[in-house]
Amino acid sequence: MKEQLIKAMKRNQQVDMMYVSKSGSITKRRIKVIKFVGNSFQAYCFNRNSKRTFLIDSVLAVVPIIHKERKVVC
Repeated sequence: MKEQLIKAMKRNQQVDMMYVSKSGSITKRRIKVIKFVGNSFQAYCFNRNSKRTFLIDSVLAVVPIIHKERKVVC
């Protein structure tokens, strides 16, 4: 999982993440990874509109968000 998060950070890419909180609830977050600190990482969470810290071991899945360019054909 860490490798996928590192790749997203290097590409400056947003990802959808499935995450287990400390209380045990599973949430889906759209994030942009900022940096890694030990066994956790900081990311901007678009759901909460703030920087958050997540434990790497609590990440269940990561899916990159792909934005396609749209062109006008004349």
